[in-house]
Amino acid sequence: MILIVDSGATKSDWIALDEDGNKLFLTQTLGLSPEVLTREIIDERLSNNFELYKHRKEVTHLYFYGAGCGTERMRNFLKDIFKNFFSTAKISVKEDTYAAIYSTINPDEPAIVCILGTGSNCSYWDGIEVFQKVTSLGYILMDDSSGNYFGRQLLRDYYYHKIPKNLAQKFAQEYELEADVIKNHLYKQPNPNTYLATFAKFVIQNKDNDYCKALIKKGMQLFIDNSIKQYEQAKNVPIHFVGSISFYLKDELEAVLKENGLRLGNVRRRPIEGLVEYHKNSMLAQ
Repeated sequence: MILIVDSGATKSDWIALDEDGNKLFLTQTLGLSPEVLTREIIDERLSNNFELYKHRKEVTHLYFYGAGCGTERMRNFLKDIFKNFFSTAKISVKEDTYAAIYSTINPDEPAIVCILGTGSNCSYWDGIEVFQKVTSLGYILMDDSSGNYFGRQLLRDYYYHKIPKNLAQKFAQEYELEADVIKNHLYKQPNPNTYLATFAKFVIQNKDNDYCKALIKKGMQLFIDNSIKQYEQAKNVPIHFVGSISFYLKDELEAVLKENGLRLGNVRRRPIEGLVEYHKNSMLAQ
């Protein structure tokens, strides 16, 4: 049994294949980012999933693509956990950048591949290898135009009284915005980045509001300036995206890219289906 996993900060999609590439089951856990979770929490999330626990000794290969796996230390941390849980499996752990690449690229075609979901990231694929000029320092310092970026900006503007009154009232009706509640989630609960990203839904739902339009454009321009324009090839190759922010704000994204002389490529909400096709093709090629 082969397990293929696309793990974001919010949730992880798992698909099991047999040796012929047929799907056996699909399941989901909460996100498994090693940057923000302890070994105990990751173990608990694996053990509490019925399908994974039931089939854990049948897995021969695990291909895990995850947020927070950009350094060797984090990859080894997860490998050690997986080796204990899937005791008979060969383990491969790569950062989620590879999931974005494998699920969006046209074979052998150079492209810039971006993630705009709970977090954000950007890489250049030359048709053979991946190049990344910026090492992400996570949601506090980076993640421009991500879900947690928009959530963070929205909360700041709400508390600094910078949101138009009618929109602020609507925001307060839909979310718990008491300071104690917010601070508890940010400083005492796991996954503060995921918590911040929950507020991005409000921005998307109200994207035609002038305040939200400006917020969206500002975040996307920051991402273009700080991430995409790091690559001199940016104006000559398609720019692919995965993640809910790019999916639900595709029109806004395409418009900002055009203003910068850049070309939108493929957009996927979730890379897992593309990953399955990639691995099935790899199996057939062997």
